Amino acid sequence: MPNQYMPHTAADIERMLAACGASSLDDLYSDVPEELRLNRPYDLPEACSEKEVRDFFAAMRDKMTPLTCFAGGGFYDHYTPAAVSSILSRSEFLTAYTPYQPEISQGTLQYIFEYQTIMSRLTGMDVSNASMYDGATATAEAMMMTVAAARKRNRVLISETVNSAVAQVCATYARYHGIVLEVIPQDGGVTSRAEFEMMVKAGDVAGVIVSQPNMFGIVEDYTGWADTCHAAKALMAMNCQASPLAVLRTPGEWGADIACGDAQSLGMPLNFGGPYLGYICTTKALIRKMPGRIVGATKDAKGNRVFVLTLQAREQHIRREKATSNICSNQGLMALHTAVYCSLMGPEGLRQVNEISAANAHYLVEQLCATGKMEQAYPDKPYLNEALMRVKPGLTATAIIEAAEKAGILAGVVVADDLLLVCATEMQTRDDIDRYVQLVKSL
Repeated sequence: MPNQYMPHTAADIERMLAACGASSLDDLYSDVPEELRLNRPYDLPEACSEKEVRDFFAAMRDKMTPLTCFAGGGFYDHYTPAAVSSILSRSEFLTAYTPYQPEISQGTLQYIFEYQTIMSRLTGMDVSNASMYDGATATAEAMMMTVAAARKRNRVLISETVNSAVAQVCATYARYHGIVLEVIPQDGGVTSRAEFEMMVKAGDVAGVIVSQPNMFGIVEDYTGWADTCHAAKALMAMNCQASPLAVLRTPGEWGADIACGDAQSLGMPLNFGGPYLGYICTTKALIRKMPGRIVGATKDAKGNRVFVLTLQAREQHIRREKATSNICSNQGLMALHTAVYCSLMGPEGLRQVNEISAANAHYLVEQLCATGKMEQAYPDKPYLNEALMRVKPGLTATAIIEAAEKAGILAGVVVADDLLLVCATEMQTRDDIDRYVQLVKSL
């Protein structure tokens, strides 16, 4: 299909204008006040041939220096199998949007159903939605779920070890929804158990939000936390990166009521910041409080297995401030991306990705410590593929970032002048790691 995105012809436009009862395209914007209109030509270059356009962008690309990525902080450099992009580009998927009419949307509904099944199994929860824009908004929606379920309580606790960007989005949502959001302090890189219990037992808590692994890469121990929450009639929500759930205890096994976070780690390219995919999974008891779409499997009049939107009316998403959520279009391309990636990788493939990532990360941390220029900030805490490093006096985290960039390396995420968060996945070779270590050693 050589011309997948042909624009409308002049004849097409005339026919559409006639159907609308308009004489020109400008008539379609007649209700826009004159002072808001742009009354000058767009500042665009002259039209180019296809070759000239390709040459222009090739020249831009050649000016860029690809960086070997050792940065994480919520978004991770994982490999995307070539088959994923090939399947996503099929026209029946690429053009899919709102599957309200099941009789013509079975393909779309089926892959949403498969996505939900995968996420439910990955999180150990009963049901999954499809889906949210990113992990931050998904966590904010989970926060609102806890308040909606509690009815008269509007106080939510969030751990200081939750990614700060996620916490800031939750704070914004809380401000405009009348939710009191309080921070549980961290102690030694993990959420303070003593502070958590004291704050929950004070009463009036609707929900508690924790993270796994946390913003420092530490795998926290949440044994008994769900019991403490439930004894106080509060719900427990866990913000989790999706890929590590293949090897860590699931939110369901921890006793959480809601699992939420970003699925970007399931093979989505970093793409300069998106698009990504937020997920929410929960228990059957909370299914009607969950935003996003839900697809169910049933049988038609002839006994064939078919798929339909279920449990939620379309109006549930479009009632403005009374809606459970108006975020649902992401259930198209990005949910399909996740379903295809996970289907290709399978449980064993996901486990191998995390085992290789963990091995690379531990080798990286050991070698960086051996330089004498850095040490682990929390050496007694377990981690998977990401760790917080303390830069010793005489060197700063920013200095390492700047020097590494010149060498074609993205060295990590600066947390403070003396703190650098480093990460490794299956994408970095031992040679890449050794090159990074030698650079640090030379500073």
